[in-house]
Amino acid sequence: MTRLTRTGLTVTAAMIAAAPMTPVTARQDAALKDLIPNSVAIGVAINQRQSDGADATAVDIITKQFNQITPENLLKFQSVHPAADRYTFDAQDRFVQFGVERKMQIVGHTLVWHNQTGTWVFQAADGKPADRETLLARMRDHIHTVVGRYKGKIHGWDVVNEAIDEDGSLRRTPWRDGIGDDYVAKAFEFAREADPNAEEKRAGVIRLVKDLKARGLRIDGIGNQAHWRLETPTIDAIEQTLLDLHSTGLKVMYTELDINLLPSAGRGADPAAANPYVNGLPDEQQRQLATRYADIFGLIVKHRNRVSRVTFWGLSDADSWLNRGRMNHPLLWDRQRQPKPAFHAVVDLLKRAR
Repeated sequence: MTRLTRTGLTVTAAMIAAAPMTPVTARQDAALKDLIPNSVAIGVAINQRQSDGADATAVDIITKQFNQITPENLLKFQSVHPAADRYTFDAQDRFVQFGVERKMQIVGHTLVWHNQTGTWVFQAADGKPADRETLLARMRDHIHTVVGRYKGKIHGWDVVNEAIDEDGSLRRTPWRDGIGDDYVAKAFEFAREADPNAEEKRAGVIRLVKDLKARGLRIDGIGNQAHWRLETPTIDAIEQTLLDLHSTGLKVMYTELDINLLPSAGRGADPAAANPYVNGLPDEQQRQLATRYADIFGLIVKHRNRVSRVTFWGLSDADSWLNRGRMNHPLLWDRQRQPKPAFHAVVDLLKRAR
């Protein structure tokens, strides 16, 4: 799934409860941010316990390894603007300060999305759907208030999230239903007004980018979520998508990278088959995950002039939204916050590429 992004402005999270851990210092012989090509930022989505400093082990890893952060949930519409007459900024301010103190690139996620947005946003006073002008006014107020508050501190915003459906068409959402097809352009317009200097699906994304450019709106990058699996999409398919997206003249960002290792499990699925790695990830799957990440970072290095950022969606396996009641192992650090073979594979790849 891809997203649009502006320079300073970009065009998805449940966590199973982790058992209390005795703080440990993860072995960090090498730092990803020191090895990644200088033209590519490397970041991580962090949760509130991390940005508040309560998770000291995570803070240590984040500070050592990354030069960019994204909030997992704090800046989503519902979190920051829970009611028409109320904004909440305490935890959000702490998140921004976390990045400022560490001289990190800060990316805000997300301004306009059809999920995690209060139902009041789309309703009139009588409970019926709000009209176009009401929705535009609410969108503009939200964007101006949130982007304006962090002007000069937040480098880029995920302006519109998941605007394109799987078939390449503009996704039907309450924003589109109430405003019309130009709701994406309006969101970018309002974001540019709020912070002109902030950084603002395949065929469908390319058409949308061309449309936004034709409207005179500044677009600086295209975000690809990168919620992938071990075998899909293939590396060749990932590379072709990168080249197609870059053909718009924009750099590509991998904004929510993780590798889902669990099988699809619908209702009635056998619990054991649906959750095969409760006791940890076997050596063979560790090897496969390491190979997968090395291949992905090999592409990023190869196309370093076409890619501007890669962000992991969560720090460790314990933090991942992909758990959702099961035990997934999609990231570079395990539940004890120790680097996995995948971390070392990425480090080795980056060292060889230097």
